[in-house]
Amino acid sequence: MEEEADTAVSSRAERKALEKAKILQRESERKIFRQVGRVLKKPEAERSEEEAAVLLLHRETVEELSRRQVRRNVLKRKQEEVFDDADELKSKVRQLAVAIKQAKHLVVYTGAGISTAASIPDYRGPNGVWTQLQKGRTVSSSDLSKAEPTLTHMCIRTLHKENLVKHVVSQNCDGLHLRSDLPRRALSELHGNMFIEVCTTCSPVREYVRLFDVTERTSLHRHGTGRRCSHCGAELRDTIVHFGERGTLEQPLNWKGAAEAAGMADVILCLGSSLKVLKKYACLWSMNRPASKRPKLYIVNLQWTPKDDLAVLKIHGKCDDVMSLLMEELNIQIPVYDRAKDPIFSLATPLQPEELNSYTREVIATINGQDDCSPDPGKQAEEPTAVQGGWFGRGYGKGRKKKKST
Repeated sequence: MEEEADTAVSSRAERKALEKAKILQRESERKIFRQVGRVLKKPEAERSEEEAAVLLLHRETVEELSRRQVRRNVLKRKQEEVFDDADELKSKVRQLAVAIKQAKHLVVYTGAGISTAASIPDYRGPNGVWTQLQKGRTVSSSDLSKAEPTLTHMCIRTLHKENLVKHVVSQNCDGLHLRSDLPRRALSELHGNMFIEVCTTCSPVREYVRLFDVTERTSLHRHGTGRRCSHCGAELRDTIVHFGERGTLEQPLNWKGAAEAAGMADVILCLGSSLKVLKKYACLWSMNRPASKRPKLYIVNLQWTPKDDLAVLKIHGKCDDVMSLLMEELNIQIPVYDRAKDPIFSLATPLQPEELNSYTREVIATINGQDDCSPDPGKQAEEPTAVQGGWFGRGYGKGRKKKKST
């Protein structure tokens, strides 16, 4: 027994000694990294003999720090916005116009960049939501009900009407494609629509379109909106697919339509998307085909995307500017958004009397300022705060963790 006790004590002592040695080793390595880093920041001509000797002694550390700096520089370049000059932009748009005219099955992929003109921030731009969160800054809330379809949204709708665009695959949850009067059969909102809540208990799934953002009480893995299905009484849920979730709803996600359109596409036009999320959806890129038989890829984005090397043409310009020039090349007039003809008013389901106070978000008002689901007029409007809840708030789990860790 005494021998076993002595062995256990000895074993614990050895483990403690080993852990202590590891801690001291890590601290020593960190000290060397800090020392070498300070020397490397100095111009070579200003380094002393002792500092030069430190660099020679720790060559592996110097190489590692150099590699890290290269990676930082590459990342910084990828985040920079690049603008083509006016002549180059026109030349590239002419090439795009030719491709669109010749395309037999053109599919458009859209991202947050097409909605920035509607005062909806993007994700990874210099002032994007992800960028701000990663810098530890607070993201202010945006009144998305006041956003309207942009020139780009109206151009896409018109190109579909002219039978030049067959299908639109969007990452955006803002509902602006729907409000531009793009037919729902031609639209896949892969990450949901902020104006739509559904009853998944009913079969088939029952859909309720609202005139306000239904996501104020929802977040990652918590999709109940607090309202009830008027047919079965089950709680309604939003349609948003947050980061880390897998979308299973047939509508408005319409994955079937997206996959079929991608499979038939001979040209894909990506507008305002970093493609860092879309690139992960293999069914959208036909990567199982030989390179010569894949759709020709055209990208409009100010920043680097992971698909740039595969693109036939990369246009560095704002989406509205590019689409305006494109429609001019195609000799097609761009319609102006008319709120009076916004299809969301005819699609919307009025709230039940007991649900009139079930939300606090702004309502999309008709042209005369009336709406079918305004909250209690006696209720005071809340002051704008930092983003809370919904697809535009707690869904940014990745960004919030990044901020927290810093």
